[in-house]
Amino acid sequence: MSKSTDERGRIYLPKDVREKFGNQYRIVELPSHVALFPVDEDPVAGLRAAVGDAFGDTKAADLKADAREAISREVREEAEARSQAGKE
Repeated sequence: MSKSTDERGRIYLPKDVREKFGNQYRIVELPSHVALFPVDEDPVAGLRAAVGDAFGDTKAADLKADAREAISREVREEAEARSQAGKE
């Protein structure tokens, strides 16, 4: 399927696509293209469905806290790498 953006950069998805996959999508930029991935109305339930019992009885709040810590760590590491690159 091919779609073009309008003058404001919007892409309109056909009704049958929205009915099948929903109305929320994550845009992922890859080296050679972009991809749209549907986002579940309940992302945690979607994650559990995708990975089965890999998280066992881990609560959503714990998963969120772990994700926030990982993101903070990545941001700090990236900032440090940029700082080091600027000194060279």
